[in-house]
Amino acid sequence: MHTNEMNPLATETRRHFFRRCPVALGGVALANLLARDGYALGGGAVSRSEALNGLHHTPKAKRVIYLFMAGGPSQFELFEPKPELQKYHDQPIPESFVKGRRFAFMDTFSKERPKLLGTKRSFKPVGDAGLQVSELLPHFRHIANEVTFVRTVATDVFNHAPAKLFANTGSAQAGRPSMGSWLSYGIGSESRDLPAFVVLQSGGRGPRGGAPLWGSGFLPTAHQGVPFRSLGDPIVSLSNPPGIDRTIQGDTVEAVADLNRLRREATGDEEIVTRIRAYEMAYRMQTSAPELIDLGRESKETLDLYGAVPGKPSFANNCLLARRMIERGVRFVQLYHTDWDHHGDTVNHLGGPLEKVCLETDRACAALVLDLKRRGLLEDTLVVWGGEFGRTPMGEVRELVGRNHHIDTFPMWFAGGGVKKGLVHGETDAFGFAPVSGRVHVHDVQATVLHLCGIDHKKLTFRFQGRDFRLTDVHGELMTPILV
Repeated sequence: MHTNEMNPLATETRRHFFRRCPVALGGVALANLLARDGYALGGGAVSRSEALNGLHHTPKAKRVIYLFMAGGPSQFELFEPKPELQKYHDQPIPESFVKGRRFAFMDTFSKERPKLLGTKRSFKPVGDAGLQVSELLPHFRHIANEVTFVRTVATDVFNHAPAKLFANTGSAQAGRPSMGSWLSYGIGSESRDLPAFVVLQSGGRGPRGGAPLWGSGFLPTAHQGVPFRSLGDPIVSLSNPPGIDRTIQGDTVEAVADLNRLRREATGDEEIVTRIRAYEMAYRMQTSAPELIDLGRESKETLDLYGAVPGKPSFANNCLLARRMIERGVRFVQLYHTDWDHHGDTVNHLGGPLEKVCLETDRACAALVLDLKRRGLLEDTLVVWGGEFGRTPMGEVRELVGRNHHIDTFPMWFAGGGVKKGLVHGETDAFGFAPVSGRVHVHDVQATVLHLCGIDHKKLTFRFQGRDFRLTDVHGELMTPILV
């Protein structure tokens, strides 16, 4: 006789045991898993803030709009005129600056010491702080007194995809949760009918790094960013196929949810809760999302302010759409606009291609801040502008004029949501190569965004593979000089 026939307990798998003991050990284990991830056994999801019994402190910002300029805007053509660069243009940079340093395209820098590159753009002081701003950004002057401008952000990674991951997830490796996911996990959503975290894209192509930039990593997938489209269905396959009305669709969603609940009870898999929520959210979005993206409901004056044209995908349309989203309770909206990578080849250089992306974004960025202010939303909405890194003060040896990737210092600006107005923070050296005061790091930016939303970045953690992870890993300090 086989041993299993002699001992019935030996035939019990762990899954069968948990299934038969839902109110004993299995139920306790499931409750612990779901509570850890922000879910309640009573059905549905609760925000992580409820799981934490509230925020860590009173938030200044209830929501975030992150304007991500993918590719690395050149600070020297936009915000950093340097007289010494003009004076020593086309002369080799002193070896002390570059000795032992690494850059993205070493072949163009290692053959001979790279030469300094002055800018051809003209600048004027704007705002009470007198920030020098390029002719390429004529609309920025309208918001200069509303923003904190930071000259001296540093990062660790000098290639696009890993640098974007680092800026968004705190790690250069794919698989970590993005900032929007952490916020969704930490404070939940204010909307029943829309996701907490939405992604909008514009430009010639998607950002390098792709979906992991807004992924939820090891957090429950309910917290990942949801890409919206500007034309047609906001989300692929959102509309019902011919012959399926709302009643049939509702019955289907309810039946599928019942099956998923049975499966959750059987397996204790917390991701099934995410699946249930996804079906229910999609059903509600069939009504809410089409109305949301209908920019024709906006006044002509508002459309003209942004330069938005209903039915024509653009960064301007996405900025206006971001405002409509946060009005409806979306917690984190991230806009990616590509083609800021101006090395100096025949396609991407500091002439026409740079002028093009500035023309596509400058007016809409300013309009977003002005529109939020006049609607009383800027006070508790944090707007962030920046890329994954900056550009070198040295030129690259290519067909046309361009600059290499630079991680030591690059610009970002912030508006609303608890930051000071009209402040310029940080100074760089004579060539704009490195900070001489006010240096901040990408992890500091992440810590500050969470702080303004009521979260202590050191306390918002998730246990994964035996250790507690957080957005800022073991780094990050608050950017206290820019805070109100």
